[in-house]
This record gives sequence, structure tokens and C-alpha cells, in this order.
Amino acid sequence: MAEAHQAVAFQFTVTPDGIDLQLGRDVLRHLYLSGLIACRKRLITLKSSVLSGVYPASPSTWFAVVAVTLGSLYGKVDVSFGLITKISNLLPGQSVLTPVSRTAVSAVIFSSGVWVSGILLYRQVLRMLLSYHGWMFEPHGKRSLKTKLWAGCMKVMARRQPMLYSFQMSLPRLPVPRLEDTIERYLQSVHPLMDEEKFSRMKSMAHDFQKDLGRKLQKYLHLKSWWATNYVSDWWEEYIYLRGRGPIMVNSNYYAMDFLTVSPTTNQAARAGNAIHAMLLYRRKLERGLIPPVMALGIVPMCSYQMERMFNTTRVPGVETDFLQHLVESRHICVYHKGRFYRLCLYDDRTLLSPRQLQTQFQRILDDPSPPQPGEEKLAALTAGDRVSWAKARSDFFSQGVNRVSLSSIEKGVFFVCLDPDALGHQEEDKNSLSVYAKSLLHGNCYNRWFDKSFSLVVFSNGRLGLNAEHSWADAPIVGHLWEVLTYCN
Repeated sequence: MAEAHQAVAFQFTVTPDGIDLQLGRDVLRHLYLSGLIACRKRLITLKSSVLSGVYPASPSTWFAVVAVTLGSLYGKVDVSFGLITKISNLLPGQSVLTPVSRTAVSAVIFSSGVWVSGILLYRQVLRMLLSYHGWMFEPHGKRSLKTKLWAGCMKVMARRQPMLYSFQMSLPRLPVPRLEDTIERYLQSVHPLMDEEKFSRMKSMAHDFQKDLGRKLQKYLHLKSWWATNYVSDWWEEYIYLRGRGPIMVNSNYYAMDFLTVSPTTNQAARAGNAIHAMLLYRRKLERGLIPPVMALGIVPMCSYQMERMFNTTRVPGVETDFLQHLVESRHICVYHKGRFYRLCLYDDRTLLSPRQLQTQFQRILDDPSPPQPGEEKLAALTAGDRVSWAKARSDFFSQGVNRVSLSSIEKGVFFVCLDPDALGHQEEDKNSLSVYAKSLLHGNCYNRWFDKSFSLVVFSNGRLGLNAEHSWADAPIVGHLWEVLTYCN
């Protein structure tokens, strides 16, 4: 209904003189707002990239270095030991710039070089510190002197409050293990699964591989490791996850539970509104890089790359391999309730809807008595089956027309929301309640979860929450970080 109403603002008719195009005031306003939001988002992203890229420095430190250098020249002290003079002599346009202007420009160039050199030196030192892994193998509470000194240096290096991607350029590359060590670990892992005859044959094959083909492949790995920070992550994503042709429901997707004994409210619409509003605030901080990176032991930064695909991401099926579709911007969610799909806009122009406004929208969905359209109720079962069948069905039935528009609304949403009519959760008097709760989050009835979305938020009729997450775009700790923030705030 909403799409049909908005379409009135855009009209065209075919006349003998050509096409008569008429744009209503509403559609022009929406075009203007879309462009404004896109520009604002690009500026925010640029600002975040700059601040993360120069960490631990900042633009203010650059101004400070320039001011100190210019001040020293004013006081007749050359902190550059003659480099500013050499830079001034190399500057073009000697006849255009005055001697004072050339000196000032040279001082700015020298100061910028010192500033950038400090950042690069910091990154190199931090990368060297992060290459130390001895702390992983020492028992808790029994740290060696070397590890204590290392931890002290790490605290000093990460003293300034970092942004989400501040340490990305300082993380060491994943080292390529020795071929001999890889084969030895493989043989140790398969030995308990084989009898002596099969293991002896496998050992012989492993040694033949090590002498011939293994050495060639090892050289390719080293070559890739020179230009890729992680030589295995893209292959792991594609061959372990995206090329799997079996159902991702149960086999790949996982779930997260709500607090078992604490519930802020039993009102389903209110809980959904509060949770989704908190998630969108989290997304805003994520996009601006304002979330601090996850730190092991509070001092070792973890890679934050996977977090950028948490929202606006869908796994799209293919015949041979799936692919991940990630949108830079999305302003709606898709809601499923009693076999019906709803497209719910999250913003009023540029303003995020409040929890109360979202609650009102969800209550309208819950109160809607309309029945599902033919084929609508069990549409999501396609995402629960094998990937080849889903890919062919998508190509045959969702490549054009209304079906394509409807599927696009689901796949381009921020995430998927399921309003379940069941009242599930942990109950002391029912020993099976936890199992029923977990099974509902893991697979539901196989057609009330959209398993391809980055995650589906499940809200039960008693106000309990749950989450079903697709695995290929990130590991579980990434979703766990979102879930901890959400459950803490709600």
C-alpha cells in the first residue's frame, strides 16, 4: 500500500509527441533527501577513515607540529637542521613566492613529513609488539617477565582511546606456517580416525605431497601473503561457506538467546521497538567508527573487518557458489508475522523513529487481520533448503515483476524481524522449555525465518528475544558483541 501511494508522485504518459513525464512534489523531495543523506554519509565515512588512518595522531597534533616548527623559525631556531632550507631551494616558482612564503611552505612540508613519519614509526613498533604470541601459551596468573614488559608496552601504545578501525593498519600479517609443520599437524589430527594400514598409506601420500606439489603450493601461499594481510580469509569464506550447496539452516546458521530470567517487558511490540531502536543506534556508531575495537586482555586489538557487514547484508544464492550482497545504506526492515511480510521504514525523512513510534508500527502489524497472499506464508522455506534449488527458483520466479520487487525489499533491508505468536523462553516448571526455545531460534518452523539475512531478530509474544545469524559474513563473536550491547540496553 505504501509503495502504491508513493507511486502517484511519479507519472508518465505516452503521447504522439513523445513521453510526458511528471514529477510530483513528494518524489522531488525524496530525491533531494536521498542525495543529501548520501553526501552526509560519505562525509562521515571520510572523517572516520581519516581519524582512524592517522591514529594515534589527530589533525590537531598536525597543527601543533606545524605551529611548533613555525614558532621555532620565528625564534631563530632551526629544528630541521637545514632541511627546511633545502626544501625551500627545491620548491618550484621561485620568482612567484617571496622568501618568507617559501620558508613557511617548506616548514609546513617538513612538519607534515615529521608527523607522518611518527605515525609510520608507531605502526611499525605496534606491529612488532603484536607479533609476540608468548602470552597465549602462559597460564593465567603466571606471566613471565618478558610478557609483563610486553603488556606494559602495549598499554602505553594503546593509551589513547582508539576508534573501531584505528589498529587495522598496525595488525601484523598472518604468517604462513612451514609446510612440514602443516603436514605433521594434519597427520596427528587424522591418526585417531584411521587404522594403522590406512594411516600408513596416508602418511606416505603426505610425504609425497610434501616433496612435490606441496612445495609449489607453498610458494604460491608465500606470494599471496606478501600482498594480502590474511592469505586464507577470502578462500575460507568462499570454499567453507559460500560454495556449500547444502542447507545453511542448522548446518551453518547459529542462534543467540535472551536473558533467561530477566525480561524488561512482556509487551511484544514494545520490546521489538526498543530492541530495534538500540540496534540502529549501534549501526550508527558502527558506521562512524565510534565503537572501540575488541581487545584481548584489554590490550591486544582484534581485527574489526568483519563488523562492517553486520547490517544491510544478505547471502544471495547461486548455482555453483553464493555471494554476499552488502549495501552501504538501507533505511527499512522486513517484518514477518503469521505468514505475512511487511516493509517497515525506519526513518521519518532524516530522523530515526523513536522506540515509541516503532512500537506503534509493530502493534499495527500485530493487529492486522489480513490473511497471507497465495504463496506468501511459506516463501522463506526457500532459504532453508539446498542452495541450488533456491538459486534456480530465484532465477525462474523472482527475476522480474512484483516478485522481484518483493524479494528486493527483503534482501535490501537492514535485517529481518520475526514477530512470533508463540510465548517461548526458559521456564522453571518445564524442563523442555529451553530446548523448545533453542530449536525455535535455530530453525523455527523452517519458513518463519529468512536464513539468508545477516541476522534475523526474533521477538516472541511474551517479549522474549532471540537471534538467528547467517555464518559466512562473520564469526560468532562479532554478533555476540552486538547481542551483549542489545541485551544490556534492553
